[in-house]
Amino acid sequence: MAQIKADEISQLLREQIENFESRVRVDQVGTIVSLGDGIARIHGLDKVMAGEMLEFPHGVSGLAMNLDEDQVGAVILGDYAEISEGNQVKRTGRIMSVPVGDAMIGRVVNALGQPIDDKGPIAADKQMPVERLAPGVIDRQPVREPMATGIKAIDAMIPIGRGQRELIIGDRQTGKTAVCLDTILNSAGKDLICVYCAIGQKRSSVAQVVQTLTERGAMAYTIVVVASASEPAPMQYLAPYAATAIGEYFRDSGRHALLIYDDLSKHAVSYREISLLLRRPPGREAYPGDVFYLHSRLLERSAKLNQELGGGSLTSLPVIETQAGDVSAYIPTNVISITDGQIFLETDLFNSGIRPAVNVGLSVSRVGFSAAAKATKQVGATLKLDLAQYRELAAFAQFGSDLDKVTLSQLNRGQRLTELLKQRQFEPLSMEKQVMILFAGTTGELDNVKVEYVRPFEEGMYPYLEAAHGDVLKDIATKKALDDGLKSRMTAAIREYKQNFFAEQPHAQVEEKGGSQKSEEKPKAGDGKPAAAKAAGSHA
Repeated sequence: MAQIKADEISQLLREQIENFESRVRVDQVGTIVSLGDGIARIHGLDKVMAGEMLEFPHGVSGLAMNLDEDQVGAVILGDYAEISEGNQVKRTGRIMSVPVGDAMIGRVVNALGQPIDDKGPIAADKQMPVERLAPGVIDRQPVREPMATGIKAIDAMIPIGRGQRELIIGDRQTGKTAVCLDTILNSAGKDLICVYCAIGQKRSSVAQVVQTLTERGAMAYTIVVVASASEPAPMQYLAPYAATAIGEYFRDSGRHALLIYDDLSKHAVSYREISLLLRRPPGREAYPGDVFYLHSRLLERSAKLNQELGGGSLTSLPVIETQAGDVSAYIPTNVISITDGQIFLETDLFNSGIRPAVNVGLSVSRVGFSAAAKATKQVGATLKLDLAQYRELAAFAQFGSDLDKVTLSQLNRGQRLTELLKQRQFEPLSMEKQVMILFAGTTGELDNVKVEYVRPFEEGMYPYLEAAHGDVLKDIATKKALDDGLKSRMTAAIREYKQNFFAEQPHAQVEEKGGSQKSEEKPKAGDGKPAAAKAAGSHA
């Protein structure tokens, strides 16, 4: 009996000791040995992980980046004015993560997922790491579903699909952000959550973007992640990864999300700053050797998942700013090689009044028309070739005046198509309206409309069709393909509107016998709209 009792006592003591050790929390603490420019070098954190969150004094967070033999190089996230050498730094045991969930929708947050819009705390109950492995090849499916931007020049010639990564590239002030905002506005009611990530921009610019989205009701399905120019480089470095983690939540829950990185040029600059301060060896243009991996591991996370994983998608529109149109520079070529195509916005086109200033020759979508509705493919398949031929002929026609009839007709058609692809900002078009106007342009229905009247013609056509031929627009939207019967109805509707337009605007029609292409009388402001309204009313 005594032996049994001794065993029981020893067992009880052993359990008590084990429980005692589990209850005692042992913090791993290091000491700051040097501090400057937001970079802290810490001694004593031997078991810290790369990318682990560190706890600095005064509630400041940090991120372990360099794991050297005798010390750890960490970047400080936030204000480091009150931190000094000799302070203690604790491990948290957590990899850098941000809050995610539906509660984030409609909010403006910083790179740490903290709200900065004065609307109170965010009730997000889930966290996701900012760095994650991209889905593998088996986990994906081909990009087939269109992600419409509402911009004719893009949807008809450079279609983007859900799960694709399409680069928007161009010099400053060429309308890159405008394309992104139009895409967000066009996503209303299309089961798409938009995440806009502003990197290195002025706070006033970001506030203007948020105001625009709010006024047009787009914040109801948009999340804005901001790391402005006044914030330290580590926050600008983290912002796109945080935005991607927020977008991945919707992708993994079987929904669709759109990510806009505006822009990744400033992201690369912030990473270069951090790397140089951490004493990492510089490479070409002083960028670190892993600057390609910086963006590839970010953009590879955009994918269209297979049905077993829910069939969700994450689409990326990274923005890159070029210097004097140099697309062959280091960072632009890196991102071009990572993405599935690029939309090149040209300064000369922008200044000449062609907006959006899409250069059709240098822009490409490597997914192609498999990511577009069949109706869009039917009207847009030849558009790119027609415009390319027009540009060559226009350059050739400058040297001589004697042109044959075929060349003249190609030049006239090209002029009208160029005019047709112009579009005002914040006026995205639905697929069926795009199909109607492009069908009119490519089938030659606009060849007898003077070039300067093409825009008024288009502006008046949409309200007319909605009032008088809503069934045609509805059939295009539902069938998403054009058969012979639908084509004939479309042609009849366009001709009917054109007849009314010419009745209201007699100067808009090209004279048949050697009529000049330009009339001295310019269209008045709002021309075409009254005619359309009257015609639509009489038809009704």
